[in-house]
Amino acid sequence: MTTPYYTITTDTTFEQTIKKSRFIAQLFRISDEADAQQKIAAVRAAESKANHHCFAYVLGDDDHIQRMSDDGEPSGTAGVPILEALKLNEVHDVLAVVTRYFGGIKLGAGGLIRAYNNTPVQAIQQIGKVQRLLETKLAITIDYRHVDALNYYLTQHQLATLQTDYGVAVTMVIAVAVPAVPDTKIEINNLLSGQATFADQGQQFVEVPIEKNA
Repeated sequence: MTTPYYTITTDTTFEQTIKKSRFIAQLFRISDEADAQQKIAAVRAAESKANHHCFAYVLGDDDHIQRMSDDGEPSGTAGVPILEALKLNEVHDVLAVVTRYFGGIKLGAGGLIRAYNNTPVQAIQQIGKVQRLLETKLAITIDYRHVDALNYYLTQHQLATLQTDYGVAVTMVIAVAVPAVPDTKIEINNLLSGQATFADQGQQFVEVPIEKNA
């Protein structure tokens, strides 16, 4: 993963009324196209009396799969604005379904575009985003006399300790962003005058909340 991967914190719903029409944006984290289609069908079933169920979704770290639908709205006034809302916010593996209950007042093409774009944008801002990061679980074995120094280093560099084992020596398992592993090993070795041994114990994904407007 060479570029930051953002997605929504969790599924969410946001509703607003524009000139008596109700626009309901439902956002879902999705794993594949079958998952997206299943969730679209569920929304259609739950909101069966609505006039339109327009949607867009993006899949993959690079959004290599992009789908959208105007679902009966004038061409280009719903699916594209919803898709642009997802792309503008740089979220991946997300489906947005915007359901419309027509209120009797026509919005015109410009009004529809703004409504179908703004409603999912508001939903994303409401729920917030996370960044998915790949970390290495790095085991560090040291002598007891180096524990305080290592703990201070970890605190200063905001590195999480996943596990600590006390035996003949002390082994701490920490989480380090994959690109930072080589430098982290060098810095700890320098700090402890080479009195540390390292062992990679696999990798894990973590999700870090970011500012809602980021």
